[in-house]
Amino acid sequence: MGSFKLGKMTVGSMFKKPETIQYPVQTRFVPEGLKGHIEVDMNECTLCGICMKRCTTSAITVDKEAASWSINRFRCIQCNYCVLECPTNCLRMEPTYAPTATTKSNDTFIKEVDEEAKAAKEAAKAERVKAALEAKAAREAQKA
Repeated sequence: MGSFKLGKMTVGSMFKKPETIQYPVQTRFVPEGLKGHIEVDMNECTLCGICMKRCTTSAITVDKEAASWSINRFRCIQCNYCVLECPTNCLRMEPTYAPTATTKSNDTFIKEVDEEAKAAKEAAKAERVKAALEAKAAREAQKA
């Protein structure tokens, strides 16, 4: 009985369109609701690290000192928690298949930091600290 089923399947497949495609030359259609893969907009990212804390598989790594954001795509399960929790909305779930990879590696994105803006930010921080220390000294002088 099993050989009849096998013969029916074999003969039927001779007249059908093949199930496989020649990937990456041909691409599959993107079904509705495909989660796809995570993309980050480094211009919007503040490197707060909330996405790293919310990632259930620890696939995301944020390094503030190096101004880098990296993801291990083989570890990511496309749960979308990082996208939902991002306060600046710099993460998005692209509805396309992830690019092919032959080795397991982390995709790292580095934020370009303008040196003038960084120096201005540090100067503004120093002014705020100085003003706070002066205000504290004035309060202590009033108490005494």
